[in-house]
Amino acid sequence: MPIADDVSRAPDGGGGLRRRASCLGLVVLVLAVLSGGWVWLFRGDLFHPFGDERACSGSEVQLPGVIRVGGAPIPAGASEVRYFTRNGTAEVTFLSGRIPDFLNRAGILPEGKRLFDEEYGTKAVADDEIELPDGLCGSSLRGPVWTYHSTSVTGSSVDVMVERSPMVADGLRFPARAVVTYSLP
Repeated sequence: MPIADDVSRAPDGGGGLRRRASCLGLVVLVLAVLSGGWVWLFRGDLFHPFGDERACSGSEVQLPGVIRVGGAPIPAGASEVRYFTRNGTAEVTFLSGRIPDFLNRAGILPEGKRLFDEEYGTKAVADDEIELPDGLCGSSLRGPVWTYHSTSVTGSSVDVMVERSPMVADGLRFPARAVVTYSLP
């Protein structure tokens, strides 16, 4: 004997609507959990200090879009730019093929002077890999490294560590990573 359809055609009291709402609620819950997982997984990339992807965690002051050292902007086209600010100083790291030009424009190395003139800098660590200063994020320096000590035209102290070429005695790596430390105005 075949089973008869619901012949009363009476409303089901909203049971179908409740079933749809609970399914929809379950789908929303699953999507929320998945989204939360993605946010947690990439939290370091999503929540930079000041909303600036160049800023390292713990930075106290946001640097402007164009970072200037000794009155000169870091080289146009510099990549892997990162900074850390604390106690009135800034440490900036970047990768560029235009480091000599930057050193001249910032007044760290006078125009016409040899790149590795000991009057303006000194040999530094020659290890294969040199860690960045505490707090500064980004790729480490590769040795050998040369350090410049200068007073900028604004009167503040500026230190620059830059990667030297391990093959060419009077040259820098290309591109070279630099770490610049200076006082904030």
